Amino acid sequence: MKKYNFNAGPSVLPDVVLQAAAKAIIDFDGTGLSLLSISHRTPEFESVVAEAKSLFRELLNIPDNYQIFFVGGGASTQFFHIPANFLGKKAGYIHTGVWTKKAIKEAKYYGEVELVASSEDKNFTYIPKDYTISEDLDYLYICANNTIYGTEYKSDIDSPVPVIADMSSNILSRPIDVSKYAVIYGGAQKNLAPAGVTFVIIRDDMLQKVVRQLPSMMNVNTHVDNNSMFNTPPVFPIYVMRETLKWLKAEGGLAEIHRRNEQKAAMLYAEIERNSLFRGTAAVEDRSSMNICFVMSEGNEELAAEFMAFAKERGMVGIKGHRLVGGFRASCYNACPVEAVEALVACMQEFEKMHA
Repeated sequence: MKKYNFNAGPSVLPDVVLQAAAKAIIDFDGTGLSLLSISHRTPEFESVVAEAKSLFRELLNIPDNYQIFFVGGGASTQFFHIPANFLGKKAGYIHTGVWTKKAIKEAKYYGEVELVASSEDKNFTYIPKDYTISEDLDYLYICANNTIYGTEYKSDIDSPVPVIADMSSNILSRPIDVSKYAVIYGGAQKNLAPAGVTFVIIRDDMLQKVVRQLPSMMNVNTHVDNNSMFNTPPVFPIYVMRETLKWLKAEGGLAEIHRRNEQKAAMLYAEIERNSLFRGTAAVEDRSSMNICFVMSEGNEELAAEFMAFAKERGMVGIKGHRLVGGFRASCYNACPVEAVEALVACMQEFEKMHA
């Protein structure tokens, strides 16, 4: 039976990327050595890092006054790395769910946190819009896409202070104006690679704004100055990331992948709205294109377990909603093919007919 992977992360990767990675595990770029056992100091791997950075810059149209580095530890380490480097007195956070809650907790170890806005009053089902950004903030922090609740910022924020964004789950899913951000970071395991590497895109002026002495591994300048190789980097995920970036470029770049993502999201949201057994959970104007969350409609809640089993029998993988919100979640990242969404829609329609 064909499987359709809707996991929220680690998530689906392009077949051509998986094939390249499998080959490199046996023989990395003709070296006769496995990718898993090469030295990261070899010219061959240094070229992988260089090409990954170059592709990032090209695909996102990153200005020249930004640096890119890759580091291990996962995006959660950035929850404390960011305030450790840049929170001197007070930082502003927009609270949109679990990931900002975790980031706020870590930031409070380093200074004052001002809650600029929050969507907690409606269980994080929308993105706050009416708020004032104080000009005395060291930075404003957002999570650009909220995997658990299925909400997403649809445009780049205008801010009088530096904006720092966690883009773990929607990076490279659509064009953005990088110049609106001081720092963009994210874990790779949604749209780029297996877990293990975090990308950081940082504006040059921020490198001069580190507010305290820090251990070497925590200072952003360490990783910029050492070309992501202060210590042994996560070699395999970086290689896979490069291959994914090459695939993305070959497929037509962000304009094309954005078109596909919007097509997939529109198709599934249309079925959720049409189907009498389901309803969406996020505010329509803030619905994520990456993580599409829905539940059984009112009066049909008892069918949830039956539908989950029904979908699993038809090859749907990873559609169970996060434990905090329940229901269902179809994560439609870049490499998720439209055929998978079509199969899920057909599954939902078949289930509805059974209960008509």
